[in-house]
Amino acid sequence: MSERLVVIGSQWGDEGKGKVTDYFACRADMVVRYQGGNNAGHSVMFNGHKYSLQSIPSGIFNPATVNVMGNGMVVNPESVLVELQKLHDQGITDYQLYISDRAAMVMPWHSALDGAYEALKGGKLIGTTKKGIGPAYSDKYSRIGLRMGDLLEPEYFAERLQGALEQKNMELKMLGLPTYDFHEVYDRYMEIAKILGPRIVDTSDLINKALRGDKKILFEGAQGMMLCIDHGTYPFVTSSTPSSASVPVGAGISPKWIDNVLGVAKAYCTRVGEGPFPTELHDEIAHEIRERGHEYGTVTGRPRRVGWFDAVVARYTSRLAGIDNWALMLFDVLSGLDKVKICTHYELDGKIIDTPPSTISKLARCKPVFIEMEGWKDDITGIRSYDELPEAAKAYVKKIEELTEVPVGVISVGPDRTQTIIVSEKLKNF
Repeated sequence: MSERLVVIGSQWGDEGKGKVTDYFACRADMVVRYQGGNNAGHSVMFNGHKYSLQSIPSGIFNPATVNVMGNGMVVNPESVLVELQKLHDQGITDYQLYISDRAAMVMPWHSALDGAYEALKGGKLIGTTKKGIGPAYSDKYSRIGLRMGDLLEPEYFAERLQGALEQKNMELKMLGLPTYDFHEVYDRYMEIAKILGPRIVDTSDLINKALRGDKKILFEGAQGMMLCIDHGTYPFVTSSTPSSASVPVGAGISPKWIDNVLGVAKAYCTRVGEGPFPTELHDEIAHEIRERGHEYGTVTGRPRRVGWFDAVVARYTSRLAGIDNWALMLFDVLSGLDKVKICTHYELDGKIIDTPPSTISKLARCKPVFIEMEGWKDDITGIRSYDELPEAAKAYVKKIEELTEVPVGVISVGPDRTQTIIVSEKLKNF
């Protein structure tokens, strides 16, 4: 039987999924992105070099790994070309990359509309990256969006483009924005088709053949579960579902293939953008953690908001996504702190609750209930086994396992792929 591993973010994104997927991609035959777009930033570090990805799967660094951008993504062809050029400039030229012919495209007008819609919200910003992701998904579900496979049929693409521009140019005019010329867009995208065309295939067929062929496959999510359009802190969310539950639809496979879910969580919490954040810190500890952890957005460069580990969120996302193990990231960032805290519950209007409420009005009123634990002073960046960790560090890990009822399977003690402790036997065998 083939091995299938789903890697998802379990907090508000930026948990360290890039490193985890890169680590396991070295062992995988295929890496599949199943949702999101180029608003997702993955940072990967190995051999002393840092690489930043936005939409391309993290297995791109392994020449033997087949990388798939699935139908559940919204793909910006221009962004893909820029990413590939950056990789080329860094010496990454030997790779396998395929893009679903059913993936929706992010077109130039989507980013313009994204920024305009955000501006209309006045002081109630969502915190979008203005990459056009939301408008692209909106057009997909309005059934006027363009898809990657359309590029392979010039006449059909022209027909679809003409229909889309008739509506989108009207919207742009109403918002006082420049409109787009059909011929300029058509000619540009036919040039793109010449470059990306050989990579645009029926990826569902490709993935299913790998599943039946006893291949190791890694399914890679973007963003985090608390940014899920259905279950996150709505409306301060992304426009897709990062959950393992969306893998079958976003990759074009049967749900029966999903059997191992790794939830990526920082040893603390961060959030970029707007929205309630119950465990957020506003003191020197927050600044210290932010600087140690280099907590600035990969895509935007925005400083991330910092808070203590939230077991309420972890329990919630574990329930929704069926998480089998935690990958506890940036664990080394907590070294040197006298005390560390974990949020066990929320207090909402005088009542103790153990799951996030559905509205941000209630979530904003939630006060974290903390437990305080001893910190550790040791430098753990060179440790490669769980037993070598300081006792206080192991106690912290065990408390997270106890509060979430999910074992910790991976512990990251530094940014490089070698600075990884694999605790789970099942993950050791992937």
